[in-house]
Amino acid sequence: MEHTFPSDLIQLQADWQRTYAALAVPRPVHTTALRRRLHTLSGQLLLHPYWSSPGRLPGARVELRREARALERSS
Repeated sequence: MEHTFPSDLIQLQADWQRTYAALAVPRPVHTTALRRRLHTLSGQLLLHPYWSSPGRLPGARVELRREARALERSS
């Protein structure tokens, strides 16, 4: 199943995943700032206009995470 996500949405998801990973390490630095960033990014992801467009598929969020991971690996 092919998804075409806007590049800004993929970048938002990649930023969210990177921030989450930074919080997941033992004794993270700047915990409060990372949590605030994660909260902000979560809101931006949730409210992105892509999710209100017609034809949104149930597996789209999983595929978005996959594409964001692929973006990170290619960087």
